[in-house]
Amino acid sequence: MTDVDAYCRDLEAYLCRKNVGHLIRITGPAFERVVAWAHQGIPLKVAEAGIDRYFERYYRKGPRRRPVRIDFCEADVFDAFDDWRRALGIAAVVPDAAGGPDVEEGVPATRARRSLASQVEAAVSRLTVLRGSDQAGPVIGTALDVAVRALDSLQPEAARARGDARDALLLRVAAIEAGLVTSAAAALDAATRAALEREADAELAPFHTRMAPEAYAQSRRAAIDRLVRLHFGLPEIGV
Repeated sequence: MTDVDAYCRDLEAYLCRKNVGHLIRITGPAFERVVAWAHQGIPLKVAEAGIDRYFERYYRKGPRRRPVRIDFCEADVFDAFDDWRRALGIAAVVPDAAGGPDVEEGVPATRARRSLASQVEAAVSRLTVLRGSDQAGPVIGTALDVAVRALDSLQPEAARARGDARDALLLRVAAIEAGLVTSAAAALDAATRAALEREADAELAPFHTRMAPEAYAQSRRAAIDRLVRLHFGLPEIGV
């Protein structure tokens, strides 16, 4: 069960940091709003990602004019939550066919269609930067090298692939991406791996009792993979 008070305190502290130390209290209606986020099962890091989205857009408009309140970020928090649910295959709550409790129905994630060539090019650039960083290079450098070479070899095809050829190339990109995440997960030490598993379980806890066992197992694997990506800063390639 989510510790609502801790959830609100953590988001208040995060908002303070994003506001460069200017403290905006989460009280009154704002507190009730954030409590509702917790009860909906929005993970803390997902809510923080939504806040990040608002600030990124806010700063693109020019110099900061006033501190940002938490309610300004709500639409972006919900968008980030929707993206998280799609990535983990969690969709809508539907009645159990046998008349039992409602279950959380799993669906394949949907991804926005954009230029495959730009996806591959951006991924190669990002992975190359990671290779030279302290964040991932010393731990998964070999796996990054393998992924960069494999993706780089696809760039000529990606620029011209259409229809079935594009779909086939996407499968190859997905296989490269999956191999990289698998290698990254295997490189984790036991303590970090256990911590990420606990975090994945905590994120999914609000949905666990409403999900079929197979759907939960699939979502848990996706949640762990997502946290492995975040741990090493790996990009999502096939999106």
